[in-house]
Amino acid sequence: LQLVESGGGLVQPGGSLRLSCAGSGFTSDTYALGWFRQTPGKDRVGVACISSSDDSTYYADSVKGRFTVSGVIANHTAFLQMNSLKPEDTATYYCAAECIVVANVILGFGSWGQGTQVTVSS
Repeated sequence: LQLVESGGGLVQPGGSLRLSCAGSGFTSDTYALGWFRQTPGKDRVGVACISSSDDSTYYADSVKGRFTVSGVIANHTAFLQMNSLKPEDTATYYCAAECIVVANVILGFGSWGQGTQVTVSS
């Protein structure tokens, strides 16, 4: 199972970026892909989770209303549209092959991508 993120970069505050997570090697047509982010010295934190079985989505409070997760079932791809970006969104963003939500916390497990850097700065 392999995941590859792309789409990161440098953007000014208030700008937008769209991240992609391309998956391969899945043995099932259904999946729940998660997006996470991490800054140096801190734990990886769940940002969004999407389930292909019912198209349900879940977001961390810090990104609700600004980020949108979507997916393409056929090729196990997930996207994270990030709008109204803030400097505090600066992090390395990862996707995980599986995600669940427990007590309003997004948890990821299984395979992870290598990450893509997002920097929000003027």
